[in-house]
Amino acid sequence: MYEGLEVLTSIGSCGDMVGFDPGAQGAALCPEEAALAGSAAGMVTRALISPFDVLKIRFQLQIERVSSRRPEGKYRGLFQASRCIYSEEGLSAFWKGHVPAQLLSICYGAVQFASFEFLTETVHKSTLYDSQTAGVHFVCGGLAACSATVVCQPLDILRTRFAAQGETKVYRNLRHAVSTMCRSEGALTFYRGLCPTLLAVFPYAGLQFFFFNVFKKLLAPPPKETGNLGGHLRSLVCGSGAGMISKTITYPFDLFKKRLQVGGFEAARAQFGQVRTYTGLVDCMVQIAKEEGARGFFKGLSPSLVKAALSTGFIFFWYEVFLNAMRDLKEIRRTNGLTKDLEER
Repeated sequence: MYEGLEVLTSIGSCGDMVGFDPGAQGAALCPEEAALAGSAAGMVTRALISPFDVLKIRFQLQIERVSSRRPEGKYRGLFQASRCIYSEEGLSAFWKGHVPAQLLSICYGAVQFASFEFLTETVHKSTLYDSQTAGVHFVCGGLAACSATVVCQPLDILRTRFAAQGETKVYRNLRHAVSTMCRSEGALTFYRGLCPTLLAVFPYAGLQFFFFNVFKKLLAPPPKETGNLGGHLRSLVCGSGAGMISKTITYPFDLFKKRLQVGGFEAARAQFGQVRTYTGLVDCMVQIAKEEGARGFFKGLSPSLVKAALSTGFIFFWYEVFLNAMRDLKEIRRTNGLTKDLEER
């Protein structure tokens, strides 16, 4: 029993839990365990931040100005939009598209973190670079996110369509959405907006891992600190800061992606105001610049920053929590096995 408790306290100081750490104590985690921790972290985080995601998507897809001083469109601000959605569509509207969103989060978290752990380990073993530097985390984080994006793009399309439709529902459920979209728009519709998504996701995810690494080093724990709680709270704070900075820098590409993803979905958007059809990324950028001005590229930034702070903070927080839990169990089983062997001898 004592050995098990000792393991639980020693693992709290085993180093940076995100990315391959050659100096970490205890048993190394395999990619499957990183995938499991990533998917669990994604699932919990998605349930918590879904309302902000719905608000962000509604703002991004509104052509008219989002302003409480000079109201033009249906949604004028964060609190007004929340009240409007709640009164017209009920509380459940804030979790519209939650099933595909959860599938997206679980899949994305698994692929991203498993890829990130694999890439940082490969860098450590195959190059002269230190796997725990911020620059390595930027490159590996961006590549891991691109891998996850290609795998999960169809789920992102479905999540966006469900969150974007109003009370007159075009899609009754996930199965109906898939069959309708395949029949009316073709299979390639599930990869609408992939180009701007990849352009945005590499720097966004790369910057998330970069700034998380930098902030974790700046807020390094005191040498005598033991236990996991302090480290997890630091991960929450560092992740939140990293998420807000990364989102602000790359936000316009997220808006382009959302506008392109709802192409062919104009009928369901009519009740929210004006709708536009874009032929591609460049056309989308030009039309927004002409009609909505430079501020149009940052529509929905307020709920997006709140969401980014919460989602990035929680994803790193829960990822480390689940990794620690699995590492603890692994070490306790190993310790108990050694104890049993000694008793048998």
